[in-house]
Amino acid sequence: MSTTDELDWFKSSYSGSEGDSCIEVATRPNSVHVRDSKDAAGPHLTLPSHAWAAFVTSAADTSASWRPVA
Repeated sequence: MSTTDELDWFKSSYSGSEGDSCIEVATRPNSVHVRDSKDAAGPHLTLPSHAWAAFVTSAADTSASWRPVA
């Protein structure tokens, strides 16, 4: 497992200049790491690459009907 220090983190160019609601992502061949840009030393999520790809695809799907989880 990679430590946070070994990861090359980046923030999307679509992130606003305020920087108060951004995530940073670091990729490895088989995993994607996600963290809060305001807390670089804090915890981060590690997802299999296929799970991250499914999340991004789902988030970008404007035809999906989203409902809040109760």
